[in-house]
Amino acid sequence: MQTESIEDFYRSKLNWMPDNLKKEIGHFNVFRLDDFTGSQAKPMPYSRKDYFKVSFIIGRNRAHYADKVVENDGFTLLFANPKIPYKWEPLDQAQSGYFCIFTEAFFSQFASIKEYPVFQPGGNPIFQLTEEQVGPVRNIFLKMFEEIDSDYTYKYDVLRTLVLEIVHSAQKMQPAEISLYGASNAATRISSLFMELLERQFPIESPRQQIAFRSPVAFAAQLSVHVNHLNRALKEITGKTTSQVIAERVSQEARALLKHTNWNIGEIAWCLGFEELSHFINFFKKQVEVSPKSFRDLKPV
Repeated sequence: MQTESIEDFYRSKLNWMPDNLKKEIGHFNVFRLDDFTGSQAKPMPYSRKDYFKVSFIIGRNRAHYADKVVENDGFTLLFANPKIPYKWEPLDQAQSGYFCIFTEAFFSQFASIKEYPVFQPGGNPIFQLTEEQVGPVRNIFLKMFEEIDSDYTYKYDVLRTLVLEIVHSAQKMQPAEISLYGASNAATRISSLFMELLERQFPIESPRQQIAFRSPVAFAAQLSVHVNHLNRALKEITGKTTSQVIAERVSQEARALLKHTNWNIGEIAWCLGFEELSHFINFFKKQVEVSPKSFRDLKPV
């Protein structure tokens, strides 16, 4: 699972390189999906990318996202971020739509794009659109093409606004799982710092990479708070204990590694902080209700 850079994308898919990739303004571009599909299209590897991507897909496809496999038929909106490895796989020749790519620097001093739930590791990145929702989403992408080809001085500000319009449109399609308005500022801050520290350890990209923190006590020490204080804050914000949040994230990474690497189970266990293979197997069975080997052998549904 080598990280694909935005330069890799242009080299492998387009055989040309924009001259503004390294500028401080960041980079944005929009494409028609039709130009990347068909019998001659190169398959997308399951990997992490160092850029953000928003795709509007018309057609039957399968999305591999972290530990999940989702089959889509019809109209799909897919959000991808640099933290989570993913792969999009067309299931028939009839594929159409649009996608845009952009770097985090493109939103510098404009909005903290990675904080939106659709770009969060625990968020919902895949949306099935109704026929009523298709028109507005398609129009936003068409506006992107129109704007990027224009000579308007502030066109990149308009493009940032159009990306955010898609983000907000998607987030309105589902009810919010958690409301932060009733939580105290201190609890929100501690929870945010904890989640940032937890996510910084992922994804695992090499069998030589091992997470540093896996216990509530270790995280509390890094955040300079008592473990009970950390637990209360997370319970207030997420409704879950510190141990539950850690276990869910480690389990998610374990499922992704089992499905998308050929590393042996002992290597995966070590990467996730388990010194004893038996401890990892017991942990995995408790979380997923099957053994790591059985999970690896399961076919996508």
